[in-house]
Amino acid sequence: MKLLVFTILVFAFVASTHAGISPEVYWKVKLPNTPIPKVITNFLPQSDNIFPEMKQDNTKEKVYYGLSGYIAISWHHAINSAYERLMLKKVQEKENPIKQVTDGPLNQYFILEKDLEKGTIINYPSLLNKNEAPFLPRRFAESIPFSMEKFSEILNHFSIDSKSKDAQTIEKSIKLCEEPEVKHKEKKTCATSLESMVDFGISVLGTNNILAITSEVQGETQESQQYTIEQVQQIADGDNMVCHKLNYAYALHYCHVGGSTKTFMVSMVGTDGTKVKALSVCHKDTSFWNPKAFPFVSLNVKPGTPICHFLQDDQIVFVPI
Repeated sequence: MKLLVFTILVFAFVASTHAGISPEVYWKVKLPNTPIPKVITNFLPQSDNIFPEMKQDNTKEKVYYGLSGYIAISWHHAINSAYERLMLKKVQEKENPIKQVTDGPLNQYFILEKDLEKGTIINYPSLLNKNEAPFLPRRFAESIPFSMEKFSEILNHFSIDSKSKDAQTIEKSIKLCEEPEVKHKEKKTCATSLESMVDFGISVLGTNNILAITSEVQGETQESQQYTIEQVQQIADGDNMVCHKLNYAYALHYCHVGGSTKTFMVSMVGTDGTKVKALSVCHKDTSFWNPKAFPFVSLNVKPGTPICHFLQDDQIVFVPI
């Protein structure tokens, strides 16, 4: 009986301790075998007072944007909008056989795994996303409404004009988060805090023995240029979780596991001397994607063909080790 009481007290202490510790310490406790990527540590709160500062200081950004704008997460959807058809036409008219998209919500480069080899030359926009949205401690993030049902409350909370670009951005990000999962092949969440990102990763990957990695850029000065692949290293083969940073009023990540993948670290050098280690994720099973999805049409391949893409430096890949 005494042992049972002691065990309950220990669990209660751990739970209460986790509730009060910083996001950085929470990571180290939950994921002891991987360091926190710089793209996370650079935007962690320096103190518990970050939330009042964000709320009261009208000089701060209300919504934070990355270079890629609204990230196209749902590649498996059909090409429907006039904008998407226009972007596809631009891709197909390029003389360079290596396909790319250079702006807008389809700012994502697709490639076949066989092309991930030394000497391949690719054109790619900036790997620096520059979304500087700060993380909120979980208890603050969870006190803020997050759903389309509470859309007006969210705008009021951040003093955002309902007719502004910021309001449209908030709406797009929330709607993306509320899209249903793709059949049985996808597990996803929108993490409003670092703690919720960590918990979801452990849950879907089934372990806390995890490596968290990002693309790395040294000295990039151009928004788009040619890169030559110098080395390709396979990091993992199997399920991974990718977290994409969305445009929002604070750090919001679309985290998902989309079927079996291969993860590569691709070392490249740009025409201006920029050196990058770019993460590339190859989706091995694309049979459940829409046949009219952008990657199939742009690469002229059929569903089931493995599709690879690079990740900008604020997108985090979690793989079991």
